[in-house]
Amino acid sequence: MTTSPSPDVLTDATTASPRDRLLAFVRERWDLVALVALAVAPLVVPALGGALGGQVTTLFVYCILALGLNVMVGYTGLVHLGIAAFFGIGAYLFAILTVPMYPFQMRFVTAAAVSALATAGIGLALGAPTLRLRGDYLAIVTLGFGEVVKVTLRNLEQITGGMKGLNPVPPPGAGLKIGGTDLGLAFAIDPRWFYYLALLTLAGVVVAMRRLENSRLGRAWVAVREDELAAEAMGVSATRVKLSAFAMSSAVAGLAGCLYAASLSTTADPNAYDFNRSIMVLCAVILGGLGSIPGTLLGVALLVGFDTVLAPWADSAIQQWNINPSGSSLLSFSGWRLAIFGLALILVMRYRPEGLVPSRRMAAELHEAHA
Repeated sequence: MTTSPSPDVLTDATTASPRDRLLAFVRERWDLVALVALAVAPLVVPALGGALGGQVTTLFVYCILALGLNVMVGYTGLVHLGIAAFFGIGAYLFAILTVPMYPFQMRFVTAAAVSALATAGIGLALGAPTLRLRGDYLAIVTLGFGEVVKVTLRNLEQITGGMKGLNPVPPPGAGLKIGGTDLGLAFAIDPRWFYYLALLTLAGVVVAMRRLENSRLGRAWVAVREDELAAEAMGVSATRVKLSAFAMSSAVAGLAGCLYAASLSTTADPNAYDFNRSIMVLCAVILGGLGSIPGTLLGVALLVGFDTVLAPWADSAIQQWNINPSGSSLLSFSGWRLAIFGLALILVMRYRPEGLVPSRRMAAELHEAHA
């Protein structure tokens, strides 16, 4: 026996204003709307063809890195303070496979795939002996691993270049021509090519994370986070689930490192992958909302965007207006950015502990706890 929808439902669906229908569409398909807006942006914002384009590309790379961390911290509930180490491992492996000083000289796609898989393997190697650790103990191990990786990259000068790093990392498509266009040259002279490459990669990672979130593995991650003993009693292997989280998080971080090295045409020095970078990404995930894809992206946009886009622009404006002729750090915008970060996190944790755009499950849990 079937029932027809109530008159009230039909009335709401047919009498909704165009504005309400548009807002509902944006809420449901925010990812598609954001992708279209970001894809069109370089066509209407000329500044994206210059330095701003490079800054926004770096922002996309950090979004990918934060989504990888969200698998560990947001979905599985494992504290990870060494995500920057896997970011750096991916960058250096990619450089070794592509720079002219080594005999491999792989294409971009092949080198990125191999680097991501190798980084996933290193994540498994770290996760296997630390499966029984939880909370602060796991955090200390991952923090120590990050420091070990940084020191190792610095000391293996014959392989990693030491503090100089590896360069030049060739741009994607180096040596390839399509329709008379030299792709390597196009990537080298126009930041918009990297902009679109990073945007497409970010879109692919978001789609993959959404599918994983609703898959059996994604539900297993959340089950282990909520109650590991109950999950094992229901037939979920906590060991396999945690190892898969380590591998997935490491692979995504390694992929972000590949894009980072390719966009800079160098790995930068090992200090670029230190503890401070791990903490910044972790703060972005917490600020946006644990276990929330849109929240993670928003947190990165606010924190990293503030640091890489807004702060340099504000410092440049202060110099142009001759507000700080003596160059005092007290009158520079960048000198206050860490204090602003801390104040923002304190306010969020006080008035919105679930994050700015939390997942429904996390928001419900925190509201029940405060009720």
